Amino acid sequence: MNDPNEQAVLSEVPRQTFELEECGFREVPKKWRKFYRHWEGPGDELGPNEIICPVCKVVIRSKREIRVGDRLYCMPCMSRMIVVLGEDGTLQTDVTY
Repeated sequence: MNDPNEQAVLSEVPRQTFELEECGFREVPKKWRKFYRHWEGPGDELGPNEIICPVCKVVIRSKREIRVGDRLYCMPCMSRMIVVLGEDGTLQTDVTY
């Protein structure tokens, strides 16, 4: 993923978009509930528009596909993070604040 040509190709590919529906997450104001859901444990499969907050273990959801370099905000724990590629090839986050 360090190859500039590979990153240029990924940036040209349009992102997938998703319709979000509320998942019963009541810890944030109603307007923002569709962007979060509870993580159901190790067997929970995340979609291309979801990532786990490393601080509070809540799943952050987006209307667009999440890619390396995206900046995210977790409202329940007020953490700001950047999406990075983990050692195992999965998307993970580095908390910046």
